[in-house]
Amino acid sequence: QVQLVESGGGLVQPGGSLTLSCAASGFTFSTYGMSWYRQAPGKEREFVATTSPGGIRIYADSVKGRFTISRDNSKNTVYLQMNSLKPEDTAVYYCKANWGRTNYWGIGTPVTISS
Repeated sequence: QVQLVESGGGLVQPGGSLTLSCAASGFTFSTYGMSWYRQAPGKEREFVATTSPGGIRIYADSVKGRFTISRDNSKNTVYLQMNSLKPEDTAVYYCKANWGRTNYWGIGTPVTISS
């Protein structure tokens, strides 16, 4: 059974940092592209960052230079280190696993940036 379980969300002040984790099980993690998406209230889900099986990383312009995606294939976990957080980063953050046409999603973890 495939599972993606996000954790690490919470309330942070502007300028702060947060690290999200996504623990995967039920598939061969090392062969999947792993991504983070987010959905703010009243908005569509949007791409944040992705890391390929080979470690190639791509970021949305809105988070480039502030967020870092990484993966630990020995732990079947993908991370999102978020620095210099802004109120507009407030959203539910979702983890996605992709291989070809196969996509698996987690249930999300909420992140709120507010003073």
